[in-house]
Amino acid sequence: MKKRLTLDEFLEYTLIMLIIAAIALVGNWVSSKFTASFVDSIPGILILLGIALVGTTLAKVIPLKIPAIIWITVIGILLAVEGSPTAAYVTEAVGKIGLLPLATPVLAYAGVNIGKDWAEFKKISWRGILVTLCVMIGTFVGSAVIANIILYAQGIV
Repeated sequence: MKKRLTLDEFLEYTLIMLIIAAIALVGNWVSSKFTASFVDSIPGILILLGIALVGTTLAKVIPLKIPAIIWITVIGILLAVEGSPTAAYVTEAVGKIGLLPLATPVLAYAGVNIGKDWAEFKKISWRGILVTLCVMIGTFVGSAVIANIILYAQGIV
């Protein structure tokens, strides 16, 4: 049984991703203190946008219950893995894009989406907020510990 993807649904998430890509492009230019070339960043943003669009579409069309993030990750890895014919270009183009300019519009969209469903958010109660904070703090601390272990192992710190 195939999932049904309507044209309206496809156009909606495509428009959202285009807006996020445009904001990320400007954010990348600003975060580099205007030293990164705006035009040189466009191919990297378009590659990321294409990967996200294809991955999201596959998740909605293929009947397997595989989340879009898995499809997006697999496509990104296949395009950038060493030995792939696209690896050098994808790595160079996407390497010109910073992480923070990409995260900012996505997090803003998530905030707007939560704000839109404020009644649902209130149902979570304080326990949900506490769990969310614990997960975020645990992820940050865990990442910091792993990074320190790797830096010590390499003799950088």
